[in-house]
Amino acid sequence: MILRLRMSLNEKKSVCDPYSQVFISSKDYNSRNLYKKRREAMLRELDSFCVIAGMPMEPGGEEAFVQTWNKMIQEPAFLYLTGINQAGCYLLLDPRDGAEILFVPEKDPFKEFWNGKRLGYVEGDRDVQKVTGFKDVRPLDELWDTVVERARKKPNPGFAYAFYFEKWPDDHNDQFRKEMKKALASEGLKGFKLKSAASLHWKLRLPLEKERISDACVAQNITDQAFRAVLGQMSSLKNERQLGLLLDYEMQKRSDGDLAFPTIVAGGANACCLHYVKKDEPLQDGDLVLLDFGIRYNSLHSDLSRTLPVNGKFNPLQKMLYEIVLDAQTEYQKSVRPGVSLKEIGNIPWDFIMDALDERLVKGAKGKFKLLYDRRPHGVSHFIGEQIHEGEPGTRSLEVVLEPGMLISCEPGLYGEFWANIGGKKFHEKIGIRIEDDLLITEKGFRNLSENIPKTVKDLESLIK
Repeated sequence: MILRLRMSLNEKKSVCDPYSQVFISSKDYNSRNLYKKRREAMLRELDSFCVIAGMPMEPGGEEAFVQTWNKMIQEPAFLYLTGINQAGCYLLLDPRDGAEILFVPEKDPFKEFWNGKRLGYVEGDRDVQKVTGFKDVRPLDELWDTVVERARKKPNPGFAYAFYFEKWPDDHNDQFRKEMKKALASEGLKGFKLKSAASLHWKLRLPLEKERISDACVAQNITDQAFRAVLGQMSSLKNERQLGLLLDYEMQKRSDGDLAFPTIVAGGANACCLHYVKKDEPLQDGDLVLLDFGIRYNSLHSDLSRTLPVNGKFNPLQKMLYEIVLDAQTEYQKSVRPGVSLKEIGNIPWDFIMDALDERLVKGAKGKFKLLYDRRPHGVSHFIGEQIHEGEPGTRSLEVVLEPGMLISCEPGLYGEFWANIGGKKFHEKIGIRIEDDLLITEKGFRNLSENIPKTVKDLESLIK
């Protein structure tokens, strides 16, 4: 009865909101107002008009063999400003008259027959306006005429903005920049310059609004519940695939959103591969298994890593190495606060780990180790927002000074081969360990949004069944 009621509620939501997957909205706040506030903030940063391109086609749509019909994954900058999760849409902002113009493809009933509801332009129809909150909606084939018209409008600074990354050529944003330059040149505006709007955009996007902070907290709560549910069923799971499928199910059944990223499940030595995707090997008694996982709720993600013993009990060497990483996380967090950059504090956990290996393993347990890297395997933090790895591609905004409202990961790790003598017994492990929490920067320091998700040796051993 209860299951049937829940299904009915989900079915009712689906019927009432046919655009739920092409316009990302929340039941907790007015999403249209939030997206409009963001566009207005972006307009205040601009001194000429700006065009931001959504994805030109569904991911893989350029390939004849790709017919998966996955949920669309939108350009995050476009999604942040519009909420639209659909290919072939474009946004023009102009501070000279406050214009917010949305360009969408013509309505295509045949495509909707095959793939479901899509936002589409129909003369005299205001469906797109009602769904998205835009007042000015135009057909896609008017984009270049509008761009040229705006380029000639007075006062004319002689340049405009497009959203692209100067250090990341040939992605869809850079392709759009080239198309925009070509369109302007074809109309006699060859000398008209284009600038990247990326830095202006990040300035607004990295600090989270209260709505997104709330979404982030919900995502953490979902992840916590899912992880605990999996810990209680560990003894029934025979391989990485079963563990990954169960964890994905436990997260997705609690959220309307997709996974934040493909879940990593790496048993034993497989955890020495940072982004291990094979996920098809048996879980061995006595091994550790590394999980890197998260869920999307509305437009925010959780991004967690936990490493746990398959049989519910750490051996002495595993426990020593695990607690070195856990202590490194604590040490790093002492320096997380407003006013510093990730680059400034990025070496703290790695220096701690090297010192702890020397003190606890080499000297304390007459051991030795061989790492798979030179002191630092990866960054310890990245920003989290519309993207799971938020920030400028190529730099991940490591020099950005932390401000209240920013959300960062905290994920020290240790990967390699280790030998020790503990209690008169020899131990040898080739393993990877990563422990990751998400930290919200506050006025005086940070708030660990993941603090309730089990990670101590005591908690993990007591919860694994």
